[in-house]
Amino acid sequence: MLFYKIVFHINAIMKKVFFKLIYRNKIHFGNKVTFRKRFNVFCDKNGKVNIGDNCFFNNDCSLNAQQEIKIGNNTIFGENVKIYDHNHVFKNKDKSIREQGFKTDKVIIGNNCWIGSNVVILKGVTIGDNVVVGAGCIIRNKIENNQIVKKKEILEIEGRR
Repeated sequence: MLFYKIVFHINAIMKKVFFKLIYRNKIHFGNKVTFRKRFNVFCDKNGKVNIGDNCFFNNDCSLNAQQEIKIGNNTIFGENVKIYDHNHVFKNKDKSIREQGFKTDKVIIGNNCWIGSNVVILKGVTIGDNVVVGAGCIIRNKIENNQIVKKKEILEIEGRR
């Protein structure tokens, strides 16, 4: 187990250097930020990403910034978390969606949060401090400090006849 932790930390250091070379001042990593396999960041020409101290990203997380994504200190992410500060415009039926561009709005995630596996966070969201977001949630509204958010599912099982 110790060997794997060392490998993950070395990989994270190399990938942070790579992101800094590509995005320069558009990306900031705080102290002791680490991540596992397939962590990805995309910053468009005006996009910025700021990650606080002591953050951890599990496998397959991605941050996609056309405006700004800001993550506080001591926040951890489960596997396959996706964060987008933009969405496609699709109002004009006479144009392809690709031609219509994007709407953007920053995403802010507070300190000491736990974002569970398979969560999607959409543009314009502010998540307060000490928030837990349960697995599988799609977050599109503001979440105040000290909240627990979980997915409500209705499971209907049809009986035998």
